[in-house]
Amino acid sequence: MNVADLTGLELDYWVARSLPDFVREIYFTDSGETVAVRGNDRGKPWDGRFEPSTSWDAAGVVLDRAVRVELHERREGEPAFCVAEFVGSHRTAEAHGATTREALLRAFVKSRFGGTVETMLRQPQALTGMDTELAAEPGDVGDAEDVPRPDAQIGDIGSPPR
Repeated sequence: MNVADLTGLELDYWVARSLPDFVREIYFTDSGETVAVRGNDRGKPWDGRFEPSTSWDAAGVVLDRAVRVELHERREGEPAFCVAEFVGSHRTAEAHGATTREALLRAFVKSRFGGTVETMLRQPQALTGMDTELAAEPGDVGDAEDVPRPDAQIGDIGSPPR
């Protein structure tokens, strides 16, 4: 798929894939309609929705990695335009978008993967550098020894105090 065509969920996914120094895991919420990540960005833990295509808070992690960025707002009949260079990339990337944020995010993905990307995987993944490995779904029940008991009374601790 062309990076120039990425929007919404797919753009969010590829931005997350482009951040191996931040994102440890990618998973999906809201019945697979939202990208979520687990990771740590410069001391700030992140575990939940990651939607840089609609949120400057999330897109800020990309902007923080810019060495040089030039944004041109959208003019009537023309898309927004971004030329940027990012930490860890030795190339300048250019991209267009419906908004300056979309242009910035596309330029970021382009700086990491080039002009095309693979099909998005809609499964939980662990990032190891720029590569991913499929990860297991988190378990529904915690410890097998701590199965809920419907007959327990409020305040039961299950064992005598020590």
